[in-house]
Amino acid sequence: MSKYSLRKLIFPVLIILALPLSSNAQSKQALQAKKKKLQEEIKYTNQLLSETEKTKKTSLNQLRQLNKQISTRQELIQTMENEIALVEDTINIVGNEIDSLELELDQLKDEYARMIQYAFKNRNSYDRLMFILSSENFYQAFKRFKYYQQYGEFRMNQASKIKESQRVLDMEIALLQAIKKSKEGLLKAKLREKNDLASEKSKKENVVSQLKGKEKKLKKDLQNKKIAAQKISKEIERIIAEEIRKAREAAKKAGKSEKGFPMTPEARELSNSFSENKGKLPWPVAEGVITAQFGEHPHPTLKGVKVQNNGVEISTKKGNMGRSIYRGKVSRVIIIPREGKVVMVSHGDYFTVYFYFKEVFVSAGDMVDIKQNLGILMSDQEENASIMHLEIWKVTNKLNPERWIYKSN
Repeated sequence: MSKYSLRKLIFPVLIILALPLSSNAQSKQALQAKKKKLQEEIKYTNQLLSETEKTKKTSLNQLRQLNKQISTRQELIQTMENEIALVEDTINIVGNEIDSLELELDQLKDEYARMIQYAFKNRNSYDRLMFILSSENFYQAFKRFKYYQQYGEFRMNQASKIKESQRVLDMEIALLQAIKKSKEGLLKAKLREKNDLASEKSKKENVVSQLKGKEKKLKKDLQNKKIAAQKISKEIERIIAEEIRKAREAAKKAGKSEKGFPMTPEARELSNSFSENKGKLPWPVAEGVITAQFGEHPHPTLKGVKVQNNGVEISTKKGNMGRSIYRGKVSRVIIIPREGKVVMVSHGDYFTVYFYFKEVFVSAGDMVDIKQNLGILMSDQEENASIMHLEIWKVTNKLNPERWIYKSN
């Protein structure tokens, strides 16, 4: 048997093994990337909680941070379980391949043993020579000679094939041992995460218990927030209405349509560009975690109370900057008593609104670029942290910012 024939027999085994393992490897890489992202989010939320705990005061945002931490850790545990299941699949695949290789190797060894026995019985070179010389003609003698020659080569190739199969088998056994070891590591890591989760749930129960003792203050704060949010929403709607009125007046002077929200070619290009980047826009802070989501949700502690959120709230470190998520023009800087300053940026018929600035670096009419710092966020003394509130409007329609800003998973 030639070396080419030997490779033909061994390579299919390697290819069959490589296909499912390659698919599993790609899935594992995706899970590991997601796991890394979740671990980074947990690490950052831990830093925020650590700063909040230094104040020795419980707050609503602390509870929101804990809720975020718990949900992120639950997602991390689920990701780990998916990774463990994938490892178990790989263990089964490699185990089946090892069984096949061992069976093939046993067959090869049996064949080789029979050849050795045959060779031993017919080891007399005089008998082989007489067998060749007793041929009826030259052609038959040549065929008998080639038979002995090819038989000898076949034995050598069979021995090489056994050696190669043994090498592949040893590799697969070593791979299986390494995969099993990685599974043990994952199971230990999962157990640690479950212990941390139990600890965080206990902390949450403690914070909820303390906040229930502040129900009167929470209701008052909620009412103040609601009034402030309504004022800002009305102001945003007024500003947008004014922008539409100005656009219609400009369109009328130019002899164009006055319906809807008329835009210049530049404004339309900016609007289209903003829309095309949905899901890829940067965050309005360089670092942070979303602790309050868009829409109507039950209040974390007040029973039967619903909270309406026109945007998202992102917890970040004390005194961090807030930045523009896309290029555009500053429409207004709004000042709301006790709520700080609000910056509104237009992107054609899209508007982004950024809340809770202590100090701003821009004024109405300024052009801003993507990721440009707009100002310094307020710091809450009770929480030792800052919050960025982001809203996105399409004319007067409020959109969910989570669907617009970049998500890595």
